[in-house]
Amino acid sequence: MPFILRSVLSATLWAFSLLPVQAEHLGDASKGQNYARSHCAECHAVEQATDDISPDFAAPRFVDVANTPGMTARALAVWLQTSHPTMPNFIIPEAERDNVIAYIMSLKVDPPL
Repeated sequence: MPFILRSVLSATLWAFSLLPVQAEHLGDASKGQNYARSHCAECHAVEQATDDISPDFAAPRFVDVANTPGMTARALAVWLQTSHPTMPNFIIPEAERDNVIAYIMSLKVDPPL
């Protein structure tokens, strides 16, 4: 993941760790995967099993986003509502956003015991 992206994401995660804990966003991971295939896959590797690299080198793979230390659904929601220099400025409808977040979080790998 590029340094600037890691820095911004880390700052976002830190800032939102200071807020009171709220329920994680709930969504339908299957619908989120379908949305990601049709709207996000132009830049991001959205399929864990088949995508080794993203089509846009600067766009992180969804599996890497999910497995970023400290990543939460709330952090993703904030990230997706914030303008970023390397990401197009488009609005994901709230229900679809929650589904995409559910899909990304479904890619989180449990750490080895």
